[in-house]
Amino acid sequence: MKDRLETMLAAGRAAMEKADSENDLQDARVRFLGKKGELTAIMKGMGALTAEERPAIGALANRVKDELESLFEVRVAQLRQAEIARRLERERIDVTLPGRGRSLGSKHPISMVTEEICGIFAGLGFGIAEGPEIEKDFYNFEALNFPKDHPARDMQDTFFVSEEILLRTHTSPVQIRTMLRQPPPLRVIAPGTVYRRDSDITHSPMFHQVEGFLVDRNITFGDLKGVLSTFVSQYFGEGVGVRFRPSFFPFTEPSAEVDIQCVICGGSGCRVCKNSGWLEILGSGMIDPEVFCAVNYDPAQYSGFAFGMGVERIAMLKYGVKDLRLFFENDVRFLRQF
Repeated sequence: MKDRLETMLAAGRAAMEKADSENDLQDARVRFLGKKGELTAIMKGMGALTAEERPAIGALANRVKDELESLFEVRVAQLRQAEIARRLERERIDVTLPGRGRSLGSKHPISMVTEEICGIFAGLGFGIAEGPEIEKDFYNFEALNFPKDHPARDMQDTFFVSEEILLRTHTSPVQIRTMLRQPPPLRVIAPGTVYRRDSDITHSPMFHQVEGFLVDRNITFGDLKGVLSTFVSQYFGEGVGVRFRPSFFPFTEPSAEVDIQCVICGGSGCRVCKNSGWLEILGSGMIDPEVFCAVNYDPAQYSGFAFGMGVERIAMLKYGVKDLRLFFENDVRFLRQF
């Protein structure tokens, strides 16, 4: 039995020293010192020893147990220290390196231009209204004097969800929703996202508009000209020329396109303005009486005007951007310029 104990001690030492993880070390401890381990199996033979042999074998068994327990504790500490060293090496941070600066975000140029436009009209007494981007045909077309068979519907390349549901093609439906909800007088602008099936360097399937309208008694085309001329002078600067050209929109009569003196060449003619000296920035006109009838306003009592502009168009003119798609590509190098 003495030989078996000494052989087990040597095997236990070798197994614990060879273990390279806490799990392996724990397995070795259970193998030699567990309730069903080798030491327990050897000690079951104590009954066959003589009374003289038992004290010596018992003392040896205790020494073997104590030595293996001590070796286990030492190896546990060593393995844990080695793991800490490996983690420190693997997760090492050189605190002497310079810090990595965080790039500060900023507003998108389209957001900045929208806020600037809204700020100017807010100063002129206009409130802000919003409406859904998924719209009904009634609000987007019919109430704005676009009957089902009206050829002017071809002016809008529409994304239809169903026959009566669509992605709004302009923010003018907000005009209808607001007038149905409130009686005159009204002075409102409606910024928002709109959608059309169009994509090139000056058009995008998704873009932004600011619609504006004013309804009250005795509103004239002169009021429209005054409001829009004030907007141009505040946004593009004093002295920028403005002109109104006759045009057609189903929901306004008379209608006019608004041009400004080219901000690139100052009106002398360049490639941007196609040598005309003028740049179109928005459409406008007096609200058609048919629109008033659709919202239960009495056209004999009230009149008003409406206008709408593309935010990307204004931003392109302000910043000299030639390709509208740059605003949506999220190239940080481009966006940082603003």
